[in-house]
Amino acid sequence: MRTALLLALLCVLPASAAEPPKPVVLKAARLFDAKSGKLITPGVVIVTEGKITAVGSRAPVPAGAEVIELGDATLLPGFMDAHTHITGQPGEDWRQDVLDRLQRTVAERTVEALPYARTTLMAGFTTVRNLGGEDFIDVGLRNGIRRGRAVGPRIVAATSGLGTTGGHCDGGNSWRKGLLAQESGQGVADGPEALRAKVREHIKYGADLIKVCATGGVLSRNDDVDSPQLTQAELDAIVDEAHARKRKVAAHAHGAEGARRAIRAGVDSIEHGSFLDDEALELMKRKGTFYVPTMIALRGVRERYEKGLLSPEQIPKFKAAEASARQAVRKAISRGVRIAFGTDAGVFAHGRNAEEFALLVEAGLAPAEALRSATSVAAELLGLANQLGTLEAGKLADVVAVPGDPLQDIRRTQQVFFVMKEGVIYRNDRAAPPVVTR
Repeated sequence: MRTALLLALLCVLPASAAEPPKPVVLKAARLFDAKSGKLITPGVVIVTEGKITAVGSRAPVPAGAEVIELGDATLLPGFMDAHTHITGQPGEDWRQDVLDRLQRTVAERTVEALPYARTTLMAGFTTVRNLGGEDFIDVGLRNGIRRGRAVGPRIVAATSGLGTTGGHCDGGNSWRKGLLAQESGQGVADGPEALRAKVREHIKYGADLIKVCATGGVLSRNDDVDSPQLTQAELDAIVDEAHARKRKVAAHAHGAEGARRAIRAGVDSIEHGSFLDDEALELMKRKGTFYVPTMIALRGVRERYEKGLLSPEQIPKFKAAEASARQAVRKAISRGVRIAFGTDAGVFAHGRNAEEFALLVEAGLAPAEALRSATSVAAELLGLANQLGTLEAGKLADVVAVPGDPLQDIRRTQQVFFVMKEGVIYRNDRAAPPVVTR
């Protein structure tokens, strides 16, 4: 009976389902070693069944392998963006954006997020950390992509951010009382134990990490951008509970005092950090806290400001953050604070993520360190260094290629033409077109 069932199953499966995929050999002029920050020439990566099996020109080519020649290009680990909002994107009218979000169902907003995920992957970002998504949409996207139901990057999901009443993470903080059925955001609570319970709730429903709003924000309309919004006791409770559940914590923190409280509590990363002072940076250096500057976010907000698309409440906060942020990043780099790549994509259009590389270099980060910030360093922050972040045997085959040498011109990262994720090729602009016979 078992034999008959097995034969019947083989008859209905396509032939390829019973055959292992052919090994793939990727060849290019050079390869970026994200461990050393140096280039290796020539660049060769051998991929078998979704994993890297060998790297280097002396690696034996498996019999029957498919060889892909990419020419004068550089192979790199798939890029990682440690700060995205992949479930949305701003329109041309902030008031209409708010109304649309209230009117659309969870299913509609999920469907609308699918192109954002695809665009991000095609830009070379094979992994993202999503720091804020209402109604667990990012969890659904993560699961759907993981199961092959949708195309997009690997998602490390935080779900909605945690914060206090009226704070940056409170989506209802600028509405007239009684107007909304749900007055506060899904991550809103007050007091250490209530916020500890929110951590547990988020993990219960699928959060891979916890995001907390330690200070006000630029785009919220009812708080100061640099004001602390949680007490030390509240932050201590959040981090203690998250770490006890083996979840990391990312803290949105523009202001120095809120950042210092978050760093003392033991958060794993500070996001934005527009007003970080010497004391906060010294604490980060001493405790090993990662810094995710999201410099392109302010560029995106400036573009909206120049088009008249910011609300009156947002404009002075944006100007204050913009005036301070670049200096904060420069000081962090000079002090040796660990910089991880993140963009805040969703504040601006998805797919522009790689523009952050040039901004980091302009702020003082060496091109090799900028590349490492989105590969080996980001993998460490995300807790994925044993699987991703470098092109090494045994790791998942996330590989991207850019033309030329990105160490000579970091903007080459904006010209990704080849994308592989777990051995599957999603983009290859240099592939030969199919031969059409008549």
